[in-house]
Amino acid sequence: MSVPGARGTGSEAADIAAVARRAGVSTATVSRALRGLPSVSEPTRARVLAAARDLDYVTSPAASRLASGQTRSIGVVAPYLGRWFFGQVLSGAEEVLRAAGYDVLLYALPDDAARADFFGRLPLRRRVDGVLVLTLPVDEAEVDALRGLNVPVGSVGVPGSGISCIGIDDRAAARTAVTHLVNLGHAGIALIGGGPSEPIHFTVPNDRLAGYRTAMADAGLPVPTGYEADGAFTYAGGEAAMAGLLALPDPPTAVFAQSDEMAMGALRAIRRAGLRCPEDISVIGFDDHELAELVELTTIAQPVAEQGRRAAQALLARIAGAEVVDQQLPTRLVLRSTTSPPRRARR
Repeated sequence: MSVPGARGTGSEAADIAAVARRAGVSTATVSRALRGLPSVSEPTRARVLAAARDLDYVTSPAASRLASGQTRSIGVVAPYLGRWFFGQVLSGAEEVLRAAGYDVLLYALPDDAARADFFGRLPLRRRVDGVLVLTLPVDEAEVDALRGLNVPVGSVGVPGSGISCIGIDDRAAARTAVTHLVNLGHAGIALIGGGPSEPIHFTVPNDRLAGYRTAMADAGLPVPTGYEADGAFTYAGGEAAMAGLLALPDPPTAVFAQSDEMAMGALRAIRRAGLRCPEDISVIGFDDHELAELVELTTIAQPVAEQGRRAAQALLARIAGAEVVDQQLPTRLVLRSTTSPPRRARR
């Protein structure tokens, strides 16, 4: 069988069998020698390289992959591809994988139908050397399905699933955000986060909600009815949630938004209501979005792209046979101009 892209001289087709005959070795030895594997002696390797050069043989990448049993591809599974967070994580992962010579196959599972179809068909089978799951909660059956691919599986933000995980401590980071508002003197602190509108059932909204409630309880502060609003993790959702909070009989003096995009939507609702931030109401976000500095948003910064890079590095290490451990990356409070003591405290 001739190899696509190969050229021959004379009447003999320059396929791998021709190189093997010229060098006096097996085709398997030719494959190993041309791929630089250490199981070939240097004299034999030199003989194979000379034969390949004489026959003007060019190795087919596809044939090389088949011979090595590797696809040089990584499957990346995410709930969304167009949202900022997922795009940043994917960018970090792709940078590492591309540098290592791997292609990326992307699969977006934005709803239950797409998810059921993916795990029912498992289109990754025999197409990838590893799988990277981006913040998509997986149940036991789905984990078993991924392991059935017999390739290493890693994740970003999927702790406790039995899959190698790179992530942050969302509960602790949320407590830091709310404690900052408490320390400024705020007592009426509301939350804008994920809720019933989010079809993926992420663990992140619940973890950050738990951190918010813990910080409020630690400060001895009640959470009034209506103070936990669903912002759907979007700019528009954050704006609508903030408008609802401002319409309450006793609106909050401060808001913790579980993402910067929701926080920026909240800032717009505050302006449209004729109020000022932070003079009338303080807002803190989460992520350190690339636009957060532009709008002077106080936020919890997390290393978004770095999580993708670390997860890709860990997956490549597992493909190479190394043992890896879960990693929890640090977050930090970034102080800007959207938080301050409430007006009554300043007076």
